[in-house]
Amino acid sequence: MSLNNRQVLLASRPQTEPSTENFRLVDTPVPALQDGEVLVRHKFLSLDPYMRGRMNDSKSYAAPQPLDAVMIGGTVGEVVDSRSPRFKAGDAVVGMGGWQQYSVVDANVPGLLRKVDTTHIPLSAYLGAVGMPGVTAWYGLTQIIEPKAGETVLVSAASGAVGSAVGQLAKLRGARAVGLAGGAEKCRYVTETLGFDACIDYRQHPDLKSLSAALKQACPDGVDGHFENVGGLVLDAMMLRANAFARVALCGMIAGYNGEPIPLQHPQLMLTNRMKVQGFIVSEHMDKWPEALAELGGLVATGRLKYHETVAQGIDAAPEAFIGLLKGRNFGKQLVAL
Repeated sequence: MSLNNRQVLLASRPQTEPSTENFRLVDTPVPALQDGEVLVRHKFLSLDPYMRGRMNDSKSYAAPQPLDAVMIGGTVGEVVDSRSPRFKAGDAVVGMGGWQQYSVVDANVPGLLRKVDTTHIPLSAYLGAVGMPGVTAWYGLTQIIEPKAGETVLVSAASGAVGSAVGQLAKLRGARAVGLAGGAEKCRYVTETLGFDACIDYRQHPDLKSLSAALKQACPDGVDGHFENVGGLVLDAMMLRANAFARVALCGMIAGYNGEPIPLQHPQLMLTNRMKVQGFIVSEHMDKWPEALAELGGLVATGRLKYHETVAQGIDAAPEAFIGLLKGRNFGKQLVAL
């Protein structure tokens, strides 16, 4: 008897904000395995902001998500059947299985599937702190910002999966970490649980003058390094507080994901302050992943890197959870338990 696989497809491309109507739920039988293939039962699906960009049919760093195909997404799960000597039933694995309950993976293709050890690290953490978000934080901080002890590192979306790791890694390197997050509860988490030195509730500062004043108070010595996930007003305010030779790691521009224009109000400050502003895509730096994962795994296993997860239940909940992620409704890493 064949297994049934529930999947979420991209049904249409959103013109502005995505809605549940842009997705379609389908049920398909799991195909029989061929030689070299592995069947994985997904336990968790990762939802990430980059998926919004993939929904557009426009030029970007990666090809658009095809219509009527399973939505792209990172997954962790368990091998339930294998016709490959590289994997056996019961192996815990991480891959890019997409928005579905099962995936059939060609184990002969390097990098598609990786075994993970869950002895000291929870399986779900391989989609967050010890996965792509954690490596993104590590790379932007260590390879672009390169903080020195005593410097101030500013982090937007500081309670999220990436931002929360950036600040903690900066603190471990002797820097001062200041976050921006939406709401008093998230700001308390950023300072009291994650150990940031300060956190600004950007919802209380809706204009550039107000946000810049808040940054001046939280960063009295200016900003030496900035990890940018948002863009727009946040980036403008940071520019006004940037020190000479400040370094900016551009990771995301969620302020413009729905097509909104996000002009920079004071670009001349990049020249005045001789700033380094560098965008990066973490998948283009696979040579650094082993070093990053070794540090991140050790920190999570010993409890020195903290993280929070918001978990939606069931594949049917994925579209609504994704829309909530884009609106900032999640707390920390957004996952779907399958």
